[in-house]
Amino acid sequence: MTPCTQPCGVGRDSHGQHLACPGLCSLTNTELSSITRTDLRQMFRTQSVENIQFLPFLTTDVNNLSWLSYGCLKQDWTLITVNTIGAALQTLYMLVYFYFSPEKRRVLLQSTALLGVLILGYCYFNLLIPDVAVRLARLGLFCSVFTISMYLSPLADLAKIIRTRSTRCLSFPLTVATFLASASWTLYGFQLSDLYIMVPNIPGIVTSILRFWLFWQFPPDQDKLYKPLQA
Repeated sequence: MTPCTQPCGVGRDSHGQHLACPGLCSLTNTELSSITRTDLRQMFRTQSVENIQFLPFLTTDVNNLSWLSYGCLKQDWTLITVNTIGAALQTLYMLVYFYFSPEKRRVLLQSTALLGVLILGYCYFNLLIPDVAVRLARLGLFCSVFTISMYLSPLADLAKIIRTRSTRCLSFPLTVATFLASASWTLYGFQLSDLYIMVPNIPGIVTSILRFWLFWQFPPDQDKLYKPLQA
């Protein structure tokens, strides 16, 4: 779930779930993916990975794969569909990054570490926890903590933006997409009464609102008055 929930539609499927929320989750995550594809286009255009970090691709892939596992265990096709697409896209970004990166050894080491984490996670959740209900609860807790950490990790950058009074390094379209995706997943979790889906997306709403405030407080057209913030 890159990194939706409360009743937000009028139709229900055969399982009594609202139809609009899953569609909104898919739509907002598709929009979020289309924005992040700018990095992919830049890599092909410049034939390099300059000013592009590998770690966000890696952590987002772990996040998607974790929620995909949770969706499979829960038999939630919204989670399965959205995170299958997300994991496939992030894996594609990682392969393209590896192709253009001059530091292939570092990329390989980080990717190997990811593979190791996935193998350990599989062994722990599938071999050491035979009870499905307990496995679902612990996997949901892991996914929630990981998603929250991803939403909170840029807080140091936000503090730097306040200090430099410049929003040059912030993407407004990405902020809007993140807000919509977080809100839709929160509504979706509320609809399903699933705290593991609902709670971790609340920080995404909060940090997005904080970014909106920064854009209002320090408009991009005022950046020229201050020293630019280096990404």
